[in-house]
Formats: sequence, C-alpha cells, structure tokens
Amino acid sequence: MTRRSFHRAPEAERRQDLITATLDCISELGLQGATVREVATRAGVTPGLIRHYFSSKDQMLQAAYREVMTGMTSKVADAADKGQSSARARLHDFIVANLTPPVADGRALSLWAAFISHVRVDPDFAEIHRESYLAFRSVLEALVADVLTEAGQAADTRRCQEFAIAINGVIDGLWLEGTLVGDLFSETPLPGIAVRSVEVLLGGISLAADTQQT
Repeated sequence: MTRRSFHRAPEAERRQDLITATLDCISELGLQGATVREVATRAGVTPGLIRHYFSSKDQMLQAAYREVMTGMTSKVADAADKGQSSARARLHDFIVANLTPPVADGRALSLWAAFISHVRVDPDFAEIHRESYLAFRSVLEALVADVLTEAGQAADTRRCQEFAIAINGVIDGLWLEGTLVGDLFSETPLPGIAVRSVEVLLGGISLAADTQQT
C-alpha cells in the first residue's frame, strides 16, 4: 500500500485524489475494503476531510464507478481521433484501444468485477452504468455512421444503432476473455480478431485503410 503525503490542493484536485485512492483500494481490497479510513490513509488525509467531499461511503463509491466508466470511454474516444484521415481508420483505432492497456488490463478487470455486482442491486450504480453505456454507444454509433457514409452505404439511425450494439458485444466479450486469460491469445492477438469480426458484421468493409494491419 502506498500512502500519499498530504499537500494543499485545489478542491477539484483534492476530490480527484480521493477518487484515485478509492479506486486503488477497490482494485486491491474490493468494495468492502474501500473504507473511509483506508481511503483517507492512502490519500494522506483525515477521514473528516473525505466527508467534506462525499456525504457517505456510497457516494464516494459512486463517484469512483463513474470515474472508471467515463475514463474508459474517453480513452477509446481519444484513440479514434478526428485527425485520422479516414472513418475506417478511426473505427479501427477505437476497437484496438478497447482491447489493449490501459483499458484492457488486470486493474481494469478488478475494478469491473468489484463494481458489476452492485449494478444489479443498487439503482444509483445502475443509472451510472446506463449513462456510461449510452455514452459509449453514442460514440460508436457516430463512428459506424461515418464508416458507412464513407463506403457509400445507408447510415440511418436504426442501422447504425444495431451495428453499434453488435460491435459493442464483440468488444465486451473479447475484453473479458483477454483480461481473464490473456496468455491464451499470445499467438492470436484479440485486437486483430475484433477488427476482422467487425469487418464481417459490416458486410466486408475493410477497416485497415490508413492504418497498419493489426
């Protein structure tokens, strides 16, 4: 366990430090181990200071879950940078980013496993999950629409939504397998499998344009 030394910081930075310390605790000790006292110790603050930012442990955990979900979406969205020269390249990079660190690694799996049981029983966690899923799917739908348009195909809302749901399913399944038993895929890297699977879903549209083959 690493204890941070106390330093005076702006409100937003201090709150972010506490969320980071909470995620460190959850990754190593699970939700039950992420007590206010443990988080305070790791953040180098007093339990009383935590209560200044979060009215309860539940609120602190909700903020941590939102950080995990929005953080993963922002990382993969950044990978699909608009500076890329083609829509196919952007979707390619989006898929690869979902299946490589830091989005796909042991820490991400530990956090997901700790939180996911709460989603089914806690309405607040369920709402955070729903919001994050819809935000992720919105990014994916826009990428798919650009790819279809670039290929001269229809890109109506319903079609893009269905493709996005299917592609998300491919990504989720491979992400879970890759983080659980990644060593089994050393000879057949999962990002390449995902890209080729999505190409099939899209009716044979190649995503390799303007990118290196995965």
